[in-house]
Amino acid sequence: MLLPQSSFTLTVLLVARLRGLAALDNGLARTPHMGYNTWNCFGGNIDEEIIKSTADIMIQTGLDKAGYEYLVIDDGWSELDRGKDGKIIASKERFPSGMLNVSQYVHSRGLKFGMYSDAGSKTCLGLPGSRGNEELDAQYFADLGVDFLKYDNCHAPASDWIVDRYSAMRDALNKTGRPILFSMCNWGAGDPWKWAQKVGNSWRTTQDIEDSWDGMLRCLDNTIGLSRYAQPGAWNDPDMLEVGNAGLLENEQRSHFALWCLLKSPLFIGADLRKLSKSALKILTAGEVIAVNQDPLGVAGDLIWKEGPIEVYAGPLKGGSRAVVLFNRHSITTQYPISNVTVTWEQLGYPSDMKADIRDLHAERPLGTFQDSFTAGVDIHDAVMVKISPQHVKQEYEEWRPWPQRQRFSLNSGVHPAGYLQEGVLSKE
Repeated sequence: MLLPQSSFTLTVLLVARLRGLAALDNGLARTPHMGYNTWNCFGGNIDEEIIKSTADIMIQTGLDKAGYEYLVIDDGWSELDRGKDGKIIASKERFPSGMLNVSQYVHSRGLKFGMYSDAGSKTCLGLPGSRGNEELDAQYFADLGVDFLKYDNCHAPASDWIVDRYSAMRDALNKTGRPILFSMCNWGAGDPWKWAQKVGNSWRTTQDIEDSWDGMLRCLDNTIGLSRYAQPGAWNDPDMLEVGNAGLLENEQRSHFALWCLLKSPLFIGADLRKLSKSALKILTAGEVIAVNQDPLGVAGDLIWKEGPIEVYAGPLKGGSRAVVLFNRHSITTQYPISNVTVTWEQLGYPSDMKADIRDLHAERPLGTFQDSFTAGVDIHDAVMVKISPQHVKQEYEEWRPWPQRQRFSLNSGVHPAGYLQEGVLSKE
C-alpha cells in the first residue's frame, strides 16, 4: 500500500534530514557496555562516600572481572546553579573533595568513570541541564576524565527536536577529542532506533524501569521487535537492571538478566552493593550468560515465538550457534507452575535433521545432543537459557537473524516484495 501524500511528504523530509547527520566518533561499545549506575538504588541521594565505597565493592566482589567496568553517577551531583563562568559545579556538600578527586579514585581502582546530564534546560531533579551549553559541559566532563555520559530527556519542549538536542551533545563530545561513551536516556521518544545509530552508543527504548515484575515486563515488551536496529557501537537499551533489589523474586531476577543479555542490552546494576545477596551476585556474574551479551558477532536476540504467556527468544552467536531463552510469563497464582517450552531447529534457521549439543548457560553444564527441537520445563516467572551448537557448522548458520523479512517501500514502484526494510531510508529502485 502506498503512503498517503501527507505521510509520504513527512517521511521524505525526515529521511532527508536524517541523512545529513554526522556520526558519533568514539569507537566505543563494540559490545554492550556494562557497569553500575546510582539511580535505581539511591535516586538523587548520592555522595562521595557512596561512589568510592561502590567502586571498592565492585572490585572486592569480582564484578569488575565479570565485565562491569563503568561506575556512573546519575542525577543529583551538582549545585543548583552554574558558576559565574557558566560551568556546572559539583555539590560542595556531597562531594567535598571535588569531582576530579572522585574521578581519580574510580580510575585508581581500575574502573571507568561516568557522569550524568540532561538534553533539556534542567535535569529531572531540577539541576542545571546542558541544552545550550553542550560544548562547555562536554569539555568539563572531558577535563574530569569522564569516560561515560548518561544524557537524560527532562525539561525539553517538543518544539526543540529531539534529534537536534542529542546531536548537539554528540558533536560537543566529539570535539573534546576524548572517547566518552554516549548513553541516550531519551525514554524511546522519537523512535530513536530509527536514527540514533549515528548519534549515541545506546538509546533508551522505553520509560524508566520499575522494581517490579510488571515494570520489567513493560520494558521488555517495548523492546521486542527492535533487534534489527542494534549493532556494534549502537544498542537498544530497555533500562537498567533490577537484579539485587527487593521487587523481584530470585527466579524473576534470573529471567530478567537472561533476557537483557539476549537482547544485547547494556548491563547496568542498580542495587545497593553493600547489601547484595549471594544469589543476586551469582546471577549478575554468570559468565556464560554474560558471554551471550558480549558475543563478538554483535547481533541482538529477539522474540521468535509466542503462545499466550509462553515465549521463546533467540539470537545468533559467533560461529553459528544460537542463544535461546525459554520464558514462562504465566500468572503466579496458577496451580501448574511449570510449563514445557519448546524451540525447534526450523525456528532457528537450522535443518530439522541436524544434531546439536545443548548447554545450560545458568548451570554451566551440558544437557546432551538433540535433533529437530529442544524442550525444557520452565518454572513460573523463570527462564531457561541454553546455547545450541550444531555438531557440523556451516557458514550460513551465522547469517541467520531473529527477525522476519519486511517489505521495503520504493519511490517508484510502491512495495518491493523481495527486499528488507531499512528504516529511515527510502530506496529508489
